Amino acid sequence: MQRIAESELIINSRGAIYHLDLRPEELATTVITVGDPDRVQEVSKHFDRIEYKGRHREFITHTGYIGHKRISCVSSGIGPDNIDIVLNELDALVNIDFETRTIKPQLTSLHILRLGTSGSLQADIPVDHFVAGTHGLGLDNLLHFYRPENNEEEKQLLHAFVTHTQLHNHASQPYLAQSSAHLLKHFAQGYHQGITVTCPGFYGPQGRVLRMGLALPGVIDRLTDFRFGNHRISNFEMETSAIYGLGKMMGHHCLSLNVIVANRVRKEFSKDSAAAVENLIKTSLGIIAKIP
Repeated sequence: MQRIAESELIINSRGAIYHLDLRPEELATTVITVGDPDRVQEVSKHFDRIEYKGRHREFITHTGYIGHKRISCVSSGIGPDNIDIVLNELDALVNIDFETRTIKPQLTSLHILRLGTSGSLQADIPVDHFVAGTHGLGLDNLLHFYRPENNEEEKQLLHAFVTHTQLHNHASQPYLAQSSAHLLKHFAQGYHQGITVTCPGFYGPQGRVLRMGLALPGVIDRLTDFRFGNHRISNFEMETSAIYGLGKMMGHHCLSLNVIVANRVRKEFSKDSAAAVENLIKTSLGIIAKIP
């Protein structure tokens, strides 16, 4: 088995992976990711007990238990570039032997669930409601640096999206990855389901106009109007497609769960976004703790 060089897999003096500053034994096989570092404690306050807390840069990790279920909550920061770091390092923690610097012969599949905030792209998905993303559709370029594979339905859906929006003529070529059916089936009640679009920014890439003009002024309408069979775009944010795409290539089960804090069609924002996030956390943890 080929040894991974020190420059490629960076392990610090305490035997922890570089950015997350985690050792393999400090990570559970069920991982919740949150963008905001302060949100980690909002998740872990619901744990029955916490066995590990660590922090390096924007990456905070709390590992503990709800009942007999061991869970880690890790903050990723914002954007697909940070997800590239987090997903690769989570995978390395369970699937690379840090002593020999080789890939383990027996691979571990993590359950990775994002708990985040998002903007709705449908009038009938109001603020404070929850969305479970059936697919992650990336408008960023992260997965173009890897070699993802799509099944036939994903190829057809992606082709229909490109034809409808023509975004590839103005931005990077979109990519698509499905969520884990194993995880998604547990979030049918109380969660809207739809395609989650991931943008490489918060303002222009999501159609917001402040002082600068937009190259794609009709992007919201194009996303809202898209249909492919029973599929439509429910929401957009800045991490899901990267999690789904990388997770799928690595063999992990991934699902993105978002609370809607803004409805871009109705031009509305949640009157109490902190309460909405807390409701998402409590509701989702109750389900996550029971997933085999």
